[in-house]
Amino acid sequence: MIRLDAVTLKQLRSLRAIAEHGSMTAAANELGLTPPAIHSQIKNLEAAFAKPLLFRSADSAGSGLTPHGLVVLEAARRIDVTMSQCADQMLSLSQGHSGRVTLGVVSTAKYFAPKLVRLLNETSPDVKITLRVKNREGIIDDLTRHNVDLAIMGRPPRVPEVIATPLGPHPHGLVARPGHPLAGKPSVTAAEILSQTFLAREPGSGTRILMTRYLERLGEGDQLDLIEMNSNETIKQAVIAGMGITFLSLHTVMEELRFGTLVQLAGPGLPIERHWFLVHPTAAELGPAAERLHEEIVALNGSYLPR
Repeated sequence: MIRLDAVTLKQLRSLRAIAEHGSMTAAANELGLTPPAIHSQIKNLEAAFAKPLLFRSADSAGSGLTPHGLVVLEAARRIDVTMSQCADQMLSLSQGHSGRVTLGVVSTAKYFAPKLVRLLNETSPDVKITLRVKNREGIIDDLTRHNVDLAIMGRPPRVPEVIATPLGPHPHGLVARPGHPLAGKPSVTAAEILSQTFLAREPGSGTRILMTRYLERLGEGDQLDLIEMNSNETIKQAVIAGMGITFLSLHTVMEELRFGTLVQLAGPGLPIERHWFLVHPTAAELGPAAERLHEEIVALNGSYLPR
């Protein structure tokens, strides 16, 4: 009866050394063991397979493998290759060359996040990146629950406590359709802005928070005509259709501004310059793969951001 649970790597290593060097004595010298120790390993291996694996040569000068021994030798070599691959993979993981990383981004960042992930895939092809896109509240919740390793967002949260690294500028401004009465004016007054219908992101959005603060500074608590929408794309289409104006990250409307389907308004204090940050919770140590991606994102120096 074959007992695979009794087979050890030391036994297989001894068999392979005998096959390569021709005798137990030579195998013992190769492995730094005594001939009796090699003999014991082979005896136990033969007992596990219930078959003789070695035979003595006619002149007793060395040992050869039986047909059963050759089968076990082939398996031993495959096991050695597998263990070598395992060691390489372990080293790769420990050095951050492979692994899995979840990157969270606020919804405004989805306009450049795919380009960033493509660049990271080129530099770290063995690191599997999962991209999670949510609004600011959702990303903060993921950071709190450690559902993401790294996150890209605007203003870093107070809770949870995070380590934040600036990545590049993040401008915000007012935009409207080209035929809007305020479009093309060299300057737009606060009163003109506050009289407009605003298309705004949902509460909890970082853009909504920044917009609210900007308009409060202009109007000191004036009531606004506000229509809420839960995506930048819907807001852009509504502005193009003439439903109102909006306050957005300019990174979300670069194509529309370039092709003239939307125009930027010259409001007081605009554009508002903020920054993108790469953050991760201080309470959770970055794994090797996440640490590697953190370094690579910072080294890109914002080259993936819209210009």
